[in-house]
Amino acid sequence: MSIDSILLVALLNVANSHYMKNTSVREHILQNFELLSPKLQSAARYIVDHPNEVLVCSMRSIAEQVKVPPSTLVRLVQQLGYAGWPAFKSDFVDELGLGDGYAGRAQQLAQKAGGQSSALIDELFHAHGVNLETTRKASAPVLASVAQCLQAASNVYIAGFRASYPLAFALLYSYRLFRDSVHSLDGHAHNLEMQMRPMAPGDVLVAVSFAPYSRECLEVAQVAKQRGVQLVALTDSDTSPLARMADYTALFAVDSPSFFPSVAAGIALVEALLEQLVVLGDHALPQRIQQAENDLVHSGAYVQGAHPLKALRHKTPVQKPAS
Repeated sequence: MSIDSILLVALLNVANSHYMKNTSVREHILQNFELLSPKLQSAARYIVDHPNEVLVCSMRSIAEQVKVPPSTLVRLVQQLGYAGWPAFKSDFVDELGLGDGYAGRAQQLAQKAGGQSSALIDELFHAHGVNLETTRKASAPVLASVAQCLQAASNVYIAGFRASYPLAFALLYSYRLFRDSVHSLDGHAHNLEMQMRPMAPGDVLVAVSFAPYSRECLEVAQVAKQRGVQLVALTDSDTSPLARMADYTALFAVDSPSFFPSVAAGIALVEALLEQLVVLGDHALPQRIQQAENDLVHSGAYVQGAHPLKALRHKTPVQKPAS
């Protein structure tokens, strides 16, 4: 390596150490991408496109996937300003909010116990408030466009797994009140392939996931893109695997002082999207909702009359037979 090349690398490392404090790991890689050699660019591209692999695989395994020696990954992260792969991976994991894991965060939470119940509750609800405002600012500019995309679709498919399932089902349940061509991709009875089979150009997939991202959700999204189906991502970061594939992305915040990410802002995002869909609906939409509500009432799905809890409290107890 020439003296000029050595000086260039040194200058890059100094500059990178400054920028790393103010940018995400992914942004940092992209900012320096053109300065990398072709071989380092290949490794950097894989890291940006496969964040889940960085989380769960060893450096050697990632090197095999990229078809480079492990030393190439070491040179890459050093050129990005890191001492080595462990330091890079630590920052990468922390950025996704997974540094301590659920068990580690639960342990930290348990250590706060002891007369702090009220403070913990206040902290949690304050975090919800911050998440809601963050989500409002991030999603408000795109929700109308997302709703128009869904409105124009021949069919809408909704996918969300594990902790993201409540968000997907909330959207599915309310959307089906006024539109029949809305379908769930939940893999019930391991029939995910069967559920995806009808997807075709003109349809839209709404995929919901937050870190750590569900393997099934990413696979469904990949199939949708292969079939020419538009993808709407409801996710937690514009660097998430879903967001990078999506035609439209609406973000929600999941920060929580508890041991598990919060889905409260995700539910609010779903409600805001449903509101936009109702606004875009035709004049007969209220009647369709009324008919669905009538069907629920007539089927006995709802308790009618007095307040349910009051009705249960005043219900005549069942008499036990005489012994």
